Amino acid sequence: MSAPQFDPAVYATQLEEKKQRLIDLLAPFGAPEPQVFDSAREHYRLRAEFRLWREGEDRHYAMFAQGDKHTPILLEDFPIASRRINQLMPRLKAAWHGSKVLGFKLFQAEFLTTLADDALITLCYHRPLDEEWQAEAEKLAAELQVNIVGRSRGKRIVIGRDFVEEKLTVAGRVFTYRQPEGAFTQPNGEVNQKMLNWAYEALGERQDDLLELYCGNGNFTLPLATRVRKVLATEISKSSVYAALANLADNAVDNVTLVRLSAEELTEALNEVRPFRRLAGIDLKSYEFGSVFVDPPRAGMDPDTCELTRRFERILYISCNPETLAENIAQLSDTHEITRCAMFDQFPYTHHMESGVLLTRRKA
Repeated sequence: MSAPQFDPAVYATQLEEKKQRLIDLLAPFGAPEPQVFDSAREHYRLRAEFRLWREGEDRHYAMFAQGDKHTPILLEDFPIASRRINQLMPRLKAAWHGSKVLGFKLFQAEFLTTLADDALITLCYHRPLDEEWQAEAEKLAAELQVNIVGRSRGKRIVIGRDFVEEKLTVAGRVFTYRQPEGAFTQPNGEVNQKMLNWAYEALGERQDDLLELYCGNGNFTLPLATRVRKVLATEISKSSVYAALANLADNAVDNVTLVRLSAEELTEALNEVRPFRRLAGIDLKSYEFGSVFVDPPRAGMDPDTCELTRRFERILYISCNPETLAENIAQLSDTHEITRCAMFDQFPYTHHMESGVLLTRRKA
């Protein structure tokens, strides 16, 4: 993980620059001015990973500048990380210095926390983990009141749970989420909550069905499912699928069918290019899709998937890359127009941003 340039004094200027960049990218499509959702200036990041750097007999948390893996930036705290991470950092450091079992060949520490104040620490080793390590890790987990995952080549030991529990409020309802160790989660919890509320409002109350591509652990699925008759959601990652199924059950959301397919595979299925065993028992023709929700990776939607979304009256699109968002909109702009637009500052002090658009079919 590269070290961001932390300087709250320049935050407002950087936010305005990001807003203008999004405006410029979407200007060819007549987009309305984006609604801007800012971030807390510090303690906003719910996950962090650090390499450990040895100096003499001591090891320190370390990060590196972009492109430089040889000059460590040694850290005692990390202001952009959650308060829980900052509380845990010195206590974990004291533990690896105080225990040869915990400290021996430890090379990386990863923290995953939530707005609900749950925490998981992953400890990565260049040696096999044994029963002695597990006994020490269990004591540490109890002392810190965290879950711990130990990783070494070919082995993974879980102390407590291998996920954290999050609570996010959307339109007054609290949704609970399991967020697995090692799986993708939104790093900025407060801004994620703002994204969920924006998407919930943008979709509106519908009497038809929703197709969701790239659903992950169900981050958006849970609240959006309450706005439509039923949802067909897809995700390719096994760990995310398992988490999403658990999250649907935990929140008593029963109008979602989740299938482990990539967006490209579902496009083939809907186009009747070929059948998929994972769709056995699912009648695709029974859905009355009025909207599609997409939250693709940085590469955006591939051309075939983008073409698929053209079929829908409404395309609700969350993007982590405004350049590929603009490329996808260019493909769709002859049939759809941007009616709502937003920018979410998930990543302060970097050039990265999340954005959202609602595209609706042009009137004939």
